[in-house]
Amino acid sequence: MAKVTVDKEKCIGCGACVAIAPEIFELRDGKSYAKQEEISDELAEKAKEAANECPVQAITVS
Repeated sequence: MAKVTVDKEKCIGCGACVAIAPEIFELRDGKSYAKQEEISDELAEKAKEAANECPVQAITVS
């Protein structure tokens, strides 16, 4: 299992993460949220791709 978090202070709500991994992320009140904190290893690759595309580096996958 992997853990995914979004830093709400950094997030600008651009939606890139939702476009890449809608099964993991959603936008609420103009900010990105991880639908669940713990994700499977299969989804971790998608989460890492979204993290790499985040323009403000607000996503952490560990």
